[in-house]
Amino acid sequence: MGTIRQIVLTRRPQGVPVPEDFALAPAPMPEIGPGDILVAMRVGSCDPAIRGFLDDRPSYLPPVAIGAPINGMSLGEVIASNDLAWPVGTFLRTFATWSDHYVIRGDALGLERVDAAPGVPLQHYMGALGPVGLTAWVGLIAVGRAQAGETVVVSAAAGATGSTVVQLAKARGCRVIGLAGGPDKAEVVRRLGADVAIDYRAEPDLADAVRAAAPEGIDVYFDNVGGETLDALLPLMRLHGRIAVCGMVSQYNDADNPPGVKNLWQLVVNRVTMRGFLTYDHADRLAEAQAELDALYAAGALRPLENLHDGFAALPGAFIDLMGGRTIGKTMVLT
Repeated sequence: MGTIRQIVLTRRPQGVPVPEDFALAPAPMPEIGPGDILVAMRVGSCDPAIRGFLDDRPSYLPPVAIGAPINGMSLGEVIASNDLAWPVGTFLRTFATWSDHYVIRGDALGLERVDAAPGVPLQHYMGALGPVGLTAWVGLIAVGRAQAGETVVVSAAAGATGSTVVQLAKARGCRVIGLAGGPDKAEVVRRLGADVAIDYRAEPDLADAVRAAAPEGIDVYFDNVGGETLDALLPLMRLHGRIAVCGMVSQYNDADNPPGVKNLWQLVVNRVTMRGFLTYDHADRLAEAQAELDALYAAGALRPLENLHDGFAALPGAFIDLMGGRTIGKTMVLT
């Protein structure tokens, strides 16, 4: 039956991951039993949340064991199947492992069929037309309840999810302020349509910079970073403002020393709602979200921002660049 390739965890990362934390390892080609589906990875996804699975601590999914393949989202093609609902040739995305072939069943986490429209690159369905876009939509619309005319602030606005939120919010008629690290990333955010792009690294006081851009306050804050940025923006929220907590990338590389948040009292002062979310907790809204994403893309109002790498073995390096803050857009590997 031959062998497959896997990216396995060799040791727990300390801070930003390094190449020595991973290894490319062979494994026997899996055999499928009743109800099983054998999938060949076509697009591997690099996401900040993966960093949390590499520590030996509780998360919303169990930690990766030493010597085991890394967990992550994958877009793949069915090459053998004992499930009539998932015939050979079907494209799908699911939470799987960093393996160039893997076995799933019909109840796999996040399993969705991918019906790519003619002429649309397949990787878009792992990015802005896939989990990234769905996450952005759920956080902005289902959780943040953003309305036309409101002011939306987005952190990590040049990243995968943040760049999509910027475009969705503009399409909804919001005034958008994007926060990004560095002049190049800030310029990308401007080109995506943000009304104001702030390079937080260049600002001696982030709160002052955001206050100048939003003198009447923030209606919706889409939070991808947590930490000091969240603390700075809490006093700037308007009455009945909403904070959608998508991630806290500022502490993923140092989870033992999370920065303190001193301004939580502002939740009471301005009766602010702050809510964490996972996309698939909102399964009843995902068809609506997908339809809007597809329509915006077709109209040219949603431009996927992607950082692409070639070859299965590139997954660790791509992930290391992501966690080191050196990427723009959605980081993916075309296998």
